[in-house]
Amino acid sequence: MNNLDAFTNRLRKNQRHWRKWARRRGISCYRIYDRDIPEFPLAIDWYEGHLHAQLFARKGIEEPSESEERAIADALSSVMEVPADRLAFKTRRRQRGLTQYQKTGRQGRLMIVQEAGLRFEVDLHSYLDTGLFLDHRITRSMVREQAAGKRFLNLFAYTGSFSVYAAAGGAEASLTVDLSNTYQEWSQRNLQLNGFGYPRHRLQRADVFEFLIQAERKRERFDLIVLDPPSFSNSKRMQEVLDVQRDHARLIEGCMALLNHGGELIFSNNRRRFRLDESIEQTFDCSEITRQTLPEDFHRHPAHRCWRLKG
Repeated sequence: MNNLDAFTNRLRKNQRHWRKWARRRGISCYRIYDRDIPEFPLAIDWYEGHLHAQLFARKGIEEPSESEERAIADALSSVMEVPADRLAFKTRRRQRGLTQYQKTGRQGRLMIVQEAGLRFEVDLHSYLDTGLFLDHRITRSMVREQAAGKRFLNLFAYTGSFSVYAAAGGAEASLTVDLSNTYQEWSQRNLQLNGFGYPRHRLQRADVFEFLIQAERKRERFDLIVLDPPSFSNSKRMQEVLDVQRDHARLIEGCMALLNHGGELIFSNNRRRFRLDESIEQTFDCSEITRQTLPEDFHRHPAHRCWRLKG
């Protein structure tokens, strides 16, 4: 990687722009650089005085050496005026056949950040992802605005941020479903951080495919559902491998069977080149809302696609 000066100059420019942008909007966690220069394919996020940087390996391009990675990390610390112990630097290598939320092997340091008046626990070091997907900032606000008096279901819930927003929006009840004990415990802590908990806001550890079958048998019904599956998962705890391109129609159909009349499903995923099954558009009242849900700081490389389906 040559021309480090071009990278640092762009970083300084971005820092000035996005810091002003975020301050005007009361946002304290945001993306400041997103593969702006092809030679430096990084995504860099600001978390209240801490930096989370991900270097993306590219097909056919030799991965950077350790010395090159150190040079980039040093440049980040210098330009952003962030000490090394507040910088989490990771390399996302091209891999197949792995679950979404991979561990890095590093010792995590938990911290609490704020978003829209709510508090969330993040870990910038232990996993490739931090516990709070910043690209869904607007989507979470949409859930909050729609949740009053509704029964809310959060599937593939990860750390439960959608559930926190639904609770803050006055949901009558919420159910947070994920297969991971680690993330269910994290979801519980996020709910508790904001003053929410059992019995109004419940958590259930379950395989989502099996949950949908059992919930329909029990005739459970919800008014608002968020379905945000990983692109791929082969967790040993799952009864089958998940591929969102192959399986999304079945998941959506299962969710729609649980919606009350007039209810709404928000479906999102981050798979590159994802195509929505034509049968979904033909069967349901479905509209893509990706543009409405992508924050400005994610416009350069959209991190998700999103649809609204009405019951």
